[in-house]
Amino acid sequence: MPARSLTVAAVDRIKPPEQGQVDHFDKGFPGFALRMSYGGAKAWVYFYRLHGKLRRLTLGQYPSMTLADAREAWRDARKAVGKGDNPARKKPVHADSFEAVADEWLKRDQAHKRSYGEVKRVIDRDVKPVWEGRQIATIGRRDALELIDGIADRGVITLARRTQSYLHRLFRWSVGRGIIEGNPMADLPKPGADVKRDRVLTDAELKLVFNAAANIGTFGPAVQLLILTGARKMEIGALCWSEIKGGTIKLEGKRTKNGEPHSIPLSPHAAALIKKLPHTGDSDFVFTTNGKRPVSGWSKAKTKFDTVCGNAVVDWTWHDFRRTMATGLQRLGVSLQVIEAILGHVSGSRAGVVGVYQRHRFDDEKRAALEAWGRHVEGIVNGKSGKVLSIKKARAR
Repeated sequence: MPARSLTVAAVDRIKPPEQGQVDHFDKGFPGFALRMSYGGAKAWVYFYRLHGKLRRLTLGQYPSMTLADAREAWRDARKAVGKGDNPARKKPVHADSFEAVADEWLKRDQAHKRSYGEVKRVIDRDVKPVWEGRQIATIGRRDALELIDGIADRGVITLARRTQSYLHRLFRWSVGRGIIEGNPMADLPKPGADVKRDRVLTDAELKLVFNAAANIGTFGPAVQLLILTGARKMEIGALCWSEIKGGTIKLEGKRTKNGEPHSIPLSPHAAALIKKLPHTGDSDFVFTTNGKRPVSGWSKAKTKFDTVCGNAVVDWTWHDFRRTMATGLQRLGVSLQVIEAILGHVSGSRAGVVGVYQRHRFDDEKRAALEAWGRHVEGIVNGKSGKVLSIKKARAR
């Protein structure tokens, strides 16, 4: 039936059909109509297309729902359809929103992973504000490209590539759960090239950072331990007294990036540093300010280090300590396999078939290497780096 502008008077005058039902569409309100039944009942209905399928929603009965109220209900329903939501569903309107699905994915698929904190920060900071209020089913390939390109245009290519990787996992999980039909991130070209850092601190720079730690409070000894062990930031930041056993830090799989148990022998220098640390009440955390949780605020600590070191040490990150130690150990004559074992890597020489059948843990070799590295660090801090022996010469003696 052709549309016409409905008024209250016009609605009252509409006569019921001799049989069946007739829809009287309201001009200027697409899909909105008054359905008149042969028995005299009048109902407000809304016809809409969602995911390619034509649907009908009954908004209310006339006269209990007035024309003005029915039009307002039509506006709300039409807005929901515009976001990809089905206004006829009983579940909350936002249950399939990107925010809700992302939170569910983080809880069910990511919470047990060490990368959880970083992934959550990226989703909350760089994705949710862009797709706020969007139903996840309405997010397509073009939306994905625009979001990733927007991050890349800020000059943070590595962050853009990581965000794309995180979202690919999220959408793949959503497909598996039946929330969406396809993954808009599938085969999406990655922006730029992944920037691989090659920053290695010189002996002079390492000395400045190590000595600067004396003026940084709780983070000071934590950073010194990072330098001496080559461990990851959160492995040391969340270190527990119960994980230090017999001169070795022993981490369970849930505390490592690759999910594998990892042991870090302590050199005499590192062991002496830990021995001087105070215990905070009954807390098991080695580095803590309140005893309830590990120390936090690494970014602020980095700013303090930058202030103390000034222009003498620039463009460095906490992770650069691992690369610096690995490079130093190579100079000291330590084999690649032992270096990888110290770093807790399962790639490189320990990947594939070799990793499956080669189960030697290199415990003795790791201890010897870290003791040599501890002597090296102690030597440069005390201004005697030229007299530090390589691990090969130390063994010969």
